[in-house]
Amino acid sequence: MENESLLKKQADTIRFLAADMVQQANSGHPGAPMGLADIVTILARHITHNPQNPKWLNRDRLVFSGGHASALVYSFLHLSGYDISVDDLKQFRQLGSKTPGHPEYGDVPGVEVTTGPLGQGISNAVGFAMASKYAATLLNTPATPLITHKVYCLCGDGDLQEGISYEACSLAGHLGLDNLVVIYDSNAITIEGDTSIAWSEDVKHRFEAQGWEVSRIDGHDYDEINAVLEQAKEQSKPYLIIADTTIAKGACALEGSHHAHGAPLGVEEIKNAKIKAGFDPDKTFFVAEEVKARFECAREKGDLAEATWNKRLQTEASAEQKALLEALQHPDFSRIQWPVFDKDIATRDSNGQILNAIAQAIPGFLGGSADLGPSNKSELKEMGDFPLGRNIHFGIREHAMGAICNAFALYGLFIPYGATFFIFSDYMKPAVRLAALMKLKNFYIWTHDSIGVGEDGPTHQPIEQLTQFRALPNFYVFRPCDGRENVKAWQKALRMHAPCAFVCSRQKLRALKDTRDFGDVENGGYLLKKRENAKVTVMASGSEVYLALEVACYLSMFGIPSNVVSVPCFDLLVEQDETYLQTIIEPQTKVIAIEAGAGLEWYRFADKVIAMERFGASGPAELLFEKFGFRAHEATKAACEFLNLNYDALKAELERDNEKKHCV
Repeated sequence: MENESLLKKQADTIRFLAADMVQQANSGHPGAPMGLADIVTILARHITHNPQNPKWLNRDRLVFSGGHASALVYSFLHLSGYDISVDDLKQFRQLGSKTPGHPEYGDVPGVEVTTGPLGQGISNAVGFAMASKYAATLLNTPATPLITHKVYCLCGDGDLQEGISYEACSLAGHLGLDNLVVIYDSNAITIEGDTSIAWSEDVKHRFEAQGWEVSRIDGHDYDEINAVLEQAKEQSKPYLIIADTTIAKGACALEGSHHAHGAPLGVEEIKNAKIKAGFDPDKTFFVAEEVKARFECAREKGDLAEATWNKRLQTEASAEQKALLEALQHPDFSRIQWPVFDKDIATRDSNGQILNAIAQAIPGFLGGSADLGPSNKSELKEMGDFPLGRNIHFGIREHAMGAICNAFALYGLFIPYGATFFIFSDYMKPAVRLAALMKLKNFYIWTHDSIGVGEDGPTHQPIEQLTQFRALPNFYVFRPCDGRENVKAWQKALRMHAPCAFVCSRQKLRALKDTRDFGDVENGGYLLKKRENAKVTVMASGSEVYLALEVACYLSMFGIPSNVVSVPCFDLLVEQDETYLQTIIEPQTKVIAIEAGAGLEWYRFADKVIAMERFGASGPAELLFEKFGFRAHEATKAACEFLNLNYDALKAELERDNEKKHCV
């Protein structure tokens, strides 16, 4: 390429900014940033983005999957003109800085997605490419294409060893995502040493078998890097660039060593490297004027590209294109025609009707299931299949589904959902955790929520999952007790800016009498049944709410007046102040919680928890609920034992008095 000396100076500037950051922090990863510096220098000439407006819709997305290479990310963003100063670089990995140890979405201008756990970023990149494809399907016309950008991703050996990358890249190849370019930093180094100690597969053939176009280059040859990036723009498949690089390129004693992966190089090593490159060894965080000017061309290029795009939108786009873009960017939830439920129905079924009602009104609402759509009731009727429609068939790829949905939520136009059986939420957990960390508007449909799964047995019956996800910060688990409560829960969830899960039953649930004041659903829990001079409060969620009503009824007939609290969202309930809590959990009452799961979190409110203390079993659901104590008589007996009451004697006395056995 022209002016190779300037290119080398740009790349060395990235190297030494990264090395200086890690050294000053005495913490971090200098190896990958130094090895990728040549690639990023050339890539900066190819991507279209606007550092002055990191949220411009038609920007190229650049994902750094190896989040440990954050010193590279921040160096690139600083040099490109994003709102990251030299002082920010000097605060690398310090508390409250703009430059944390791994890139954090929302905290760092220009960071598209939080990466760190390996494999997530490349899967997010697949999601961005899918979102771009569907956005183009909706918004582009032959005369006025509005979505034309590419998605670029930098990943490493560790990303490709993680199973999630196989899931996501397999789907990308199947879908033919020609807008996706992945640059694989093949330095053959992991923390423990050479990759050969644990890895020997042929990555090129692996990706070709998945439907990708693949090229291999010298990751330090500017001409090869430039040529392959030009070539990647013209492909009809997703494109993998295998870039052979040297970790800590430009260092002296540590170049090529796994010891450079995750520790500072040392002051003398950095000085020697700077001398070798022709830099002043006594200057840290140094950027020459010509280097700064060349990188900051991104600002002028980005300003022009965005201005041209805005002009196209204003003067060339049709009224329909403009209206649809507005509806995608600013969804109007008041347009939703909510279904009405007044009969017994499984909450997976009511949830399916709700999903369809939302989709009818909100054009950016879309999603799919990990091959369980008919069971999850997550299919959007008559709305077509991705990429031409809104039903995404993820295949049996739960983990990738979670990461892909995160990217859809970040794209700027869509509200996604992903569905599977609740037990398989375990396969999604790392991606779900990152959604919570990023506070994404992302929805999870998890059905078959308890031992009510029945004959499929303990491998498919969730026990600890409710407790696990209720413990996740900034994540909200809704477990509605019937169709009406399901509607109210969705009305609340759509107004929130956080990921939410809907945990739904396989079996039909009793429709409760419509005498409830649902206004307090938005607080997570509300008083469903109140009795004067109550001595006990029985709390439950989902399928156990009707059981709680039965238990409270029996206790009341035994002379122990008992209230019932329905808790469709435990996470919202714990956010309420003490005043509200005392209105639904009267202070003088003993509190009993009932849940067909582990239930440990209920001890926050409860004196006694009737819960699962083992894995489930295979058998009809009705028999399982009886076996594990989740029928009226068994649960009431457990409550009486806690209250030091003789259940058998009280029941016999009640029967002698010929009282009604049920008063729910």
